[in-house]
Amino acid sequence: QVQLVESGGGLVQAGGSLRLSCAASGSVFSRNDMGWYRQAPEKQRELVARITSGGNTKYADAVKGRFTISRDNAKNMVYLQMNSLKSEDTAVYYCNAKTVYLSMYWGQGTQVTVSS
Repeated sequence: QVQLVESGGGLVQAGGSLRLSCAASGSVFSRNDMGWYRQAPEKQRELVARITSGGNTKYADAVKGRFTISRDNAKNMVYLQMNSLKSEDTAVYYCNAKTVYLSMYWGQGTQVTVSS
């Protein structure tokens, strides 16, 4: 079992920045691939960014150049730095872990609202 707790969401004006944090426990964190997903009202959950256990990253086209995912294996943390936020970034953001056994775990989500 992996437990994930997100924090850092909130209300921000367009053009502003937020940093989301995800605290993980319950497994060997460094072996997990970690990711951030988001779900806007009446839309499907979508990948925002992923970072592998080896540190390779992948981003959705909509956030490339604006968002940065990072991890701190010593602290069992993964982060999402979000800059130049747009109204279309408004969503609930979820932290995700994929273990070496290909099991998927989700946090409870944190709301990000960008006002235009």
